[in-house]
Formats: sequence, C-alpha cells, structure tokens
Amino acid sequence: MAWTKYQLFLAGLMLTTGSINTLSAKWADMFSANGCKDSPEHTFSHPFVQAVGMFLGELSCLAVFHMLLCHDRRRPEPKMNTGQSFNPLLFLPPALCDMTATSIMYVALNMTSASSFQMLRGAVIIFTGLLSVAFLGRRLVASQWTGILVTILGLIVVGLADFMSGHKDDSHKLSEVITGDLLIIMAQVIAAVQMVLEEKFVYKHDVHPLRAVGTEGFFGFFILSLLLIPFFYIPVGSFSNNPRHVLEDALDAFCQIGHNPMIILALLGNTVSIAFFNFAGISVTKEISATTRMVLDSLRTVVIWVVSLALGWEQFHGLQVLGFIVLLVGAALYNGLHRPLLARIPCCASMVEEEEEGNPAERTRLLDEGRVQEES
Repeated sequence: MAWTKYQLFLAGLMLTTGSINTLSAKWADMFSANGCKDSPEHTFSHPFVQAVGMFLGELSCLAVFHMLLCHDRRRPEPKMNTGQSFNPLLFLPPALCDMTATSIMYVALNMTSASSFQMLRGAVIIFTGLLSVAFLGRRLVASQWTGILVTILGLIVVGLADFMSGHKDDSHKLSEVITGDLLIIMAQVIAAVQMVLEEKFVYKHDVHPLRAVGTEGFFGFFILSLLLIPFFYIPVGSFSNNPRHVLEDALDAFCQIGHNPMIILALLGNTVSIAFFNFAGISVTKEISATTRMVLDSLRTVVIWVVSLALGWEQFHGLQVLGFIVLLVGAALYNGLHRPLLARIPCCASMVEEEEEGNPAERTRLLDEGRVQEES
C-alpha cells in the first residue's frame, strides 16, 4: 500500500528530528568557551543541564496535547480519545528512570562518538526482553531470543570498533571511550526498567501518548532542575570536566552560553527536536505501524553516522559497519520484521503462523498494525 503525503511527512519528520536530537547534543559538547569569573576556556561539559533541556522538550508535548484537545472540543463531534482518568504520580517511577538513564547517556556522549552512542542504545532490546519475561510474564518466541543473542554480538563488534579506534582518536582517550560505552549500556538497563514500568502500570490506563510523554517530562524537568542545586556542591574530581570539578556546574553552563551564544542554538535544537520527535514517533505508530517506527529509528543511526563522518567529528572504521549491520539484524529479528518475508515462502509460512499463535502479545501487536485479520 502506497503511503500518503502526510505519512511520508511524518516519516521524514521522525527521521530528521531524531537525528538532530543526538547531533545537536554532540554539537553542544564540542563547543569551548570561557566560564564564570573569567575562568579559562574549556569545553561545554554539562550533561545534566542538557538533560533538563531534553525534559523541557518532553514537557512541551503536554502543551501540545491540551492544544489538540481544545481544538477537538470545538468540533461538532469530538473524536479525540483522551483515555481514562489517572493519578499523575503513576508516571513518577518511569520518569525517574528516564531522568537517570538520560543523564547517564549525556555523560557518556561526552566520552564517545555520536554514532557509537546511537548504535549502543540498541542494547535496550536485550534488557527489555529479559525484564518483560521476568516481570510481565511474557513468553518470547525463538526469533526474539535469537534477536537478543545477535544484538549482544553486535554490541561486542561496536565495542571492539571503539576500542581499536580509541588509540587513534585525538578527541577522546581510550579509557574515556570504553567508560562512555559502558555507561550507555548501563543506561539501557534503566531505560528497559522504564519501558516495563510503563507497560505494567501506565499503558493499561489508556493514557494518550502525548499526555504520557508530557507528564513524564514534567516530573523529569522539575526534579532534575531542583537536583542541579545539590549537584553544584558535590565534588567528583577528575570525572567532571567543569572547572570546579563538581557533578554539575549550572552557573558555569550559563556563563559559557553567554560567552558563546552558539551553544544555546545547539541546546534549543536538542529541546525542540525531542518534542517533534516524540510527536512524529507517536503519529507514525498510529498512522503507519510500530514496525515502521522501529525501521526509521534504525535509519537515523545511519544519518547520525554519515553526518558525523562528513563533519569530521569521527573517523570511519569498517568494524562499525559490521556492528551496525549485526545490530540491525538483531533488532529486525526481535521486532518480527522477518515474518512478512518468511510468510511468502511456502515452506516457512506455517512456522511463522505457529510462532505468532504461540505468542499472544505478538499477535496483539500485529493486529494493531493491521497485518493480520481478526477472526469474526
């Protein structure tokens, strides 16, 4: 079935804003400027300030939700499904997970390349699958277990690529690259906990996606903004790159922005792009399919990689190509992208049907995407 112009627009918007989100965050990390009290010029290393900006972008989704709701109510026959009433505190646990995972990832982005950052985020498949089995009682089919194993292999290949390129990288020490990669994988454990919490406690209340994202953004923005105060006084030694070597020096961040206004452009790019990315992602799932959303999310890794190479932010490494391909295969197997292809092969069609019937959760997902017909 051919896509409509609106569907093409949504796919393009998701791919573009998703790529800008990571690239703008990395761009901000590459700026240098003087800090407060005429401190020497130093790189903009403020991951928690960047995380606050990202949550501000998510919070804006709540404003968009209410704008759409007001517009819908003016119609003669309102069509917007606002979902059930719910306690906003329901979103606090996943918001805390989101806040922790995002902050760790922005710390890691200071230490490694943008492309490796995006590729290693694929590790979330492993932990989401394992946690869903342990806490949601889900039964993974053979292809999903295979996808998890292939993803682990892909992570090893990307890690080896970073290890080998770390010896030649002038911008990052090898120890920093390895630490950054490990932090990204650690963050995916927390992100997986967030997804399991959302599925167990949030989605069953039929909350509108924009409202869900916005509510989590609300908690993340205000809690992390308050935490910037104690972070200002917590010494962390050489682990931090700000002049005072504290966990986060928000004042130094604002002083650097004052000395180099281009930094605010990068931060705004991150904030605005995350808002549009969430909107586009939700719309792609609704208008096209969840599988298409996964494919576009994989494609933005390619965009980030190509742009980083073109701008000279990182060097080409053949192992990264192999790692990305392996990760892509792992994600495809886990998300069932192989099934439509196998279903066309007579000898494999029955195997695909048995796999779908043996996994009720997978069948529900396919029904939502319109790939199988509900029996009357």
